[in-house]
Amino acid sequence: MSDNSETGIPVPEGPANLIDTEYEVGQDNISMSVGPFGLDIHNPVFAISGLSIVAFVFVTLAFQESAGVIFNDLRNWLTGTFDWFFLTAANIFVLLCLFLIVSPYGKVRLGGKDATPDYSYTGWFAMLFAAGMGIGLMFYGVSEPISHFSSSFADNAATPESWAPLGGAAGDAVEARNLGMAATIFHWGLHPWAIYAVVALALALFSYNKGLPLTMRSVFYPIFGERIWGWTGHIIDILAVFATLFGLATSLGFGAEQANAGLNHLFGLPVNDVSKVLLIVAITGVALMSVVAGLDAGVKRLSEINMVLAALLLVFVLIVGPTVAIFTGFFHNLYEYVRYLPELSTPFGRDDDNFRQGWTAFYWAWWISWSPFVGMFIARVSRGRTVREFLTCVLLIPSIVSVFWMTVFGGTAISQLVNDGYQLVVDAPLELKLFAMLEGLPLQQITSFIAIVLVIVFFVTSSDSGSLVIDTITAGGKIDAPVPQRIFWASFEGLVAIALLLGGGLGALQAMAVSTGFPFTIVLLLACFAIIKGLHSEPR
Repeated sequence: MSDNSETGIPVPEGPANLIDTEYEVGQDNISMSVGPFGLDIHNPVFAISGLSIVAFVFVTLAFQESAGVIFNDLRNWLTGTFDWFFLTAANIFVLLCLFLIVSPYGKVRLGGKDATPDYSYTGWFAMLFAAGMGIGLMFYGVSEPISHFSSSFADNAATPESWAPLGGAAGDAVEARNLGMAATIFHWGLHPWAIYAVVALALALFSYNKGLPLTMRSVFYPIFGERIWGWTGHIIDILAVFATLFGLATSLGFGAEQANAGLNHLFGLPVNDVSKVLLIVAITGVALMSVVAGLDAGVKRLSEINMVLAALLLVFVLIVGPTVAIFTGFFHNLYEYVRYLPELSTPFGRDDDNFRQGWTAFYWAWWISWSPFVGMFIARVSRGRTVREFLTCVLLIPSIVSVFWMTVFGGTAISQLVNDGYQLVVDAPLELKLFAMLEGLPLQQITSFIAIVLVIVFFVTSSDSGSLVIDTITAGGKIDAPVPQRIFWASFEGLVAIALLLGGGLGALQAMAVSTGFPFTIVLLLACFAIIKGLHSEPR
């Protein structure tokens, strides 16, 4: 396997249909030395992105109170006005993936006809899962199913003030559970992974098969041609940097909130802004060490450790919780998900505004803002897979794991409430619901500690992976750019998370994820067309 010395990207193996362009990777880059550190940055993507992020952090920290109000108003306006747009776009991404799986395009191999996978299935799945939504599953694994169940079961379920999905099921515990689990799986199943898969497939196709740099602008060559090397491409990459950074900061903020709540629950650590900031600083420091270690020694190893810890926690709750109900509930929840899927994914003619806008529209915008990060990371570790194998695994396997995770943790929490009258899991704030559920089980000190470690390590792998992706974009597509650049971006991911937490808490985090996800949704819809054109010219 030979590599392009400028980009570090392997050339296609076997018959290839390379795009003929005069652009040379790195031709717009500026190489310099700052003391002992070498830099290789794209001009102007790095400069505009870096200066904008620095300015954002400064302004948000300087005007914390007014920033919080602005962020919340911005989120409410975007999700309230464009909820139909987010839902429609996500449906398109799912349909595209399903079409490609069953179409002749599924035979195309990423990296060329003779390419072989760089990672085993075990290592591949571990990195897919850890990068995709590890922190989110830890934060929402208990809190979302129990929240949807409670709002659906409540007497006011069908009123405009309710947050229940599809009008809820007031007073009907069985149907409220069905609806709550279906709504949860809807947010963590096919739709988010289809968003990730579209971005990952586009990047892998145009880099490994077409010979273009591993950066978002390359995807749009079939649409814009040579203009992608100018300001058209600069804008696409800058939007990708903003979306990635703020989507990642949202997840890091959730992780800090939950880790802080868990440490308070377990060790009495105070829950305040100072402790959250110190926690982010400490974990970002660990992430920087992982950055220096590199992809295989850092992210891959930590991802595999986290997969083992997550499996241990999952098996423990499965054994000591309502085991039979969990196993039967898994298949029942899949059935309910399929049954409610048409209604939940319908953009129009619904009355559940709070759920559709506050939950679904936010989630889709969050996943879309995360998609350059997760998509590029998945693309980097998926070379050698066929399109059919790639989409089937990326779309279905993590979705099934997410369904099982939500069934085990969310199903146990609902069972504690309905069967045992355990009210603590309902009364606890979102970031504490996981620990409240574990408190109702044996060995809660040990399991809560493992949960905190999981949140922290997911935090580290997300920060490390995110800095790798942003650095690739701001280095003009070079995947072997100098380590100091990744250190810069990993540091600023932590600073942005701190700025948003201090400037409005979780509401500010959600607002920035939505605001960067909105313009990037338009970018991804264009990418769908580019994927079809790119696959059509590939040897199959």
